[in-house]
Amino acid sequence: MSLLQTMLTHLDSPECEPSEQAPPPVENDSSAPEPDLFVSTDLDTAQFEWVVTSASDVEYNGKIYRRLEPEYFAWLRSRMLAAQSAFKAGKLSESTWESLKSRFNPLQEYAVQKFGKEDLQQTSRQFSPQNYQAPRHVPVKPEIPAEPPKNNWIYPPNEAWNCIEHVSSDALAKVDAIKEEAMSRKWSEARLYQNQGRYRFPCGQDYGLVCFVGGDRKIGAVTERYIEIIHSPDTPRPSTLRFHNPDVPQPWLKKVESNHEH
Repeated sequence: MSLLQTMLTHLDSPECEPSEQAPPPVENDSSAPEPDLFVSTDLDTAQFEWVVTSASDVEYNGKIYRRLEPEYFAWLRSRMLAAQSAFKAGKLSESTWESLKSRFNPLQEYAVQKFGKEDLQQTSRQFSPQNYQAPRHVPVKPEIPAEPPKNNWIYPPNEAWNCIEHVSSDALAKVDAIKEEAMSRKWSEARLYQNQGRYRFPCGQDYGLVCFVGGDRKIGAVTERYIEIIHSPDTPRPSTLRFHNPDVPQPWLKKVESNHEH
C-alpha cells in the first residue's frame, strides 16, 4: 500500500482525528537529551524514550515508526507532493488534502528547526524516491529448531541394543572428517559410527571407531584394513593403535584358515 493510500485509509476513518503533533523542542534545564521524533508513514508522530540510539525503525501498536532524519523527511515530502498533484487533478478531496497538510506542516517546521533549511533542501535535491526503502513490516521468520546435540548420538538410530557408549561431539567431528575417505575404502557406516552393542563397551566387535577416538586421541592413516588411532599425539612419545575392519580380509584370518585346512 502506498503512503498516499495509507494516509487516506487513516484519515477517512471516522474514529481517527488528526493526531496531535509533537511540538518543536524547547530549551530546558535538564541535561538529558530530548528523545528523537519518530514518524509513521501516515504522519503520526511519537517519541520513545526507551528506544536505543541505533534503532531507526520501531514497531508500536501495529505501526512502523522511523526516526526523523533529513532523508526520511525528503521521502515524506515527496509523498506529500504526490498527494498535492492528486488533489489538483481532482483525485483527492479538499478535506483529505487539508487533513494531510495539518499533519505535515508542523512536522516540516520541526524538521527545519532541527536540521536546518539548507541541509533539508540539499538532501531533497539529491534524494531519489525510487531508491529509498520506506518503513515496512518485516515478517518474522520462524525459528529453525536447533539440531540435537551430537553428544546424544545413538547408532543405529532406530534400534535398541543392550548397551550404549557415550560419544562426544569432538569424537564425532573426527570421524566425520575421514568418513568419505574411509567409506571409499570399504568401511561401512556402522563400523565408523555405531555406539550400541550386545555387551558393555569395549567388549565385542559391535562398537565403531567413534567410540575409540575421544579425548586427545587423533585419527592417523586410513586404509582398507585398518584406521590408525594415535594416543597422546602431542607428547614426545605418542603411541599408535590400529582399529581393524572385520568386513575385509585380514592377513591373520588367511593364516588361520590355511592352518585349519592342513
